Amino acid sequence: MTDPGPRTAESDDLPGISERAAAAAAPTAPDSASTARRTSLLVTLVLGGLTAVPPLSMDMYLPALPQVTSVLHSPAATVQLTLTTCLAGMALGQMIVGPMSDKWGRRRPLLTGMVIYILATALCAVADSAELLIAFRLLQGLAGAAGIVIARAVVRDLYDGVEMARFFSTLMLISGVAPVVAPLIGGQILRLTDWRGVFVVLTAVGVLLTLLTWRTLHETLPPARRQPGGLGQTLRTMRGLLADRAFSGYLLVGAFAFAALFAYISASPFVVQEIYGASPQTFSMLFGLNSIGLVLTGQINGKLLVGRVGLNTVLGIGLALVAVAATGLLLMSSGVFGRVGLVPMAAGLFVLMSAMGLVMPSTNTLALLRTPHAAGSASALLGTSTFLLGSVASPLVGVAGERTAVPMALVQLSCAVLALLSFLGMCRPWQRRGETTEGTSGEGNRL
Repeated sequence: MTDPGPRTAESDDLPGISERAAAAAAPTAPDSASTARRTSLLVTLVLGGLTAVPPLSMDMYLPALPQVTSVLHSPAATVQLTLTTCLAGMALGQMIVGPMSDKWGRRRPLLTGMVIYILATALCAVADSAELLIAFRLLQGLAGAAGIVIARAVVRDLYDGVEMARFFSTLMLISGVAPVVAPLIGGQILRLTDWRGVFVVLTAVGVLLTLLTWRTLHETLPPARRQPGGLGQTLRTMRGLLADRAFSGYLLVGAFAFAALFAYISASPFVVQEIYGASPQTFSMLFGLNSIGLVLTGQINGKLLVGRVGLNTVLGIGLALVAVAATGLLLMSSGVFGRVGLVPMAAGLFVLMSAMGLVMPSTNTLALLRTPHAAGSASALLGTSTFLLGSVASPLVGVAGERTAVPMALVQLSCAVLALLSFLGMCRPWQRRGETTEGTSGEGNRL
């Protein structure tokens, strides 16, 4: 899930929904209140589907990892690279497609990306070796990134102020639900067919979403507002952001935390199914439960903690919980407590996943609060860094084979410690006490 972040100063001149949507839809739709409402609903569904493509592509495939290892006669570490390359493709794709959409408009890069996504996903279904599957997953990730970047850009084109915040909340809810249902769907697909059927279903989802995008999503960036040559300016802005020690600290905290999360995502199918003998359906239910824990903790943070507890305090608590859970997982997996069953390991993973609901939103918010002048570039840096570091963590969890959970727990604990060190050494939260959000005041805004 990606935080939209606060609006930048440069984007404050964007028209609101009524003005911009009317201009975008004028050639093809009559100007009426009912049409505007209907268009808004269709746009919401389409953009929600675009934001759900990455978690569906990643998580629906998870229950099939052990089967892929067996069918393609490849070690677990090699098969886990199919996750790594997809994630790396999504990270790189965001940096490529974003400037393209600023130069050529939203529809053309989006539809091109979705068509390539369909082709890449179909090729994944017929891959006869791990190497080909890795290559096709990289292409799938590169193309699927178009939905992440352009969905956010379309929202900023159409909405402003409170309306934009509400719309982003809707998209974030969809993004949170997708990881919950994706492995459940994947587990049920494996009841009917093999791992290739997962990619067949993803291909069908891509075709349906592309058709809906083509039919319902109008161009939202007119030629007058396009920015040729914007990539150079974006790179200069990003260089300036990285020079801010505290921003870079929050960036590293978020990236290391996501790496710990992705270590769980890539290793848990083998830990739960191969080591503890659970079925794909049981794994899917446990994965869904952990995802629900993350979403619920995030909602508790947003509804109850924000405004009452400082964001740095919430972030510190979340990082401490991640470190404690990772320590417990390492002790259990290394045999310190003897042979433990699935329930204690599942409980440790649940705590680790749920704590991410405190860490990730707080990290993104604290970083973006420091960049009111360049929230878009800051958000791109945050998203790309988390995807890239997550892709590095994936192969490390399989270096000792698929019969031990020690590498997973060790990677998670190492990432938690590095996140804590970045938080204390670079963010220096004790120096931020009493600071307020720029342009606001009050107790609830204290960092």
